[in-house]
Amino acid sequence: MRWTVDHSSRELLQHQIAGCVRQGVATGELAVGEQLPPAAELAEALSVDRNTVLAAYRQLRDENLLEFRRGRGARVASAVTEPAPVTEAAQSLVAVAREHGLGRRDLIRLIEKLT
Repeated sequence: MRWTVDHSSRELLQHQIAGCVRQGVATGELAVGEQLPPAAELAEALSVDRNTVLAAYRQLRDENLLEFRRGRGARVASAVTEPAPVTEAAQSLVAVAREHGLGRRDLIRLIEKLT
């Protein structure tokens, strides 16, 4: 799996790391039960603080994507990568866009412009 962070980005490093895990799960690069690198090891590889990696792992645990086991590290717990609030917000966005006559391409273009 490829782990990358952009140190010049305005997005928090912990969110970037969590995004890498979500993407890995979504693409199948990370399977349920697969162990993630130890926080200290990943932190060194990404040139970030160990606590930043731990914060990303905790965030993913709170989303039920990861599980922690003492002495066994962090493992992928679920293949579901979209948190329910994000899915609900996306569904609402699509509905509002349709009401205002925006099609799929228009909506994608708008999202790309905003990100």
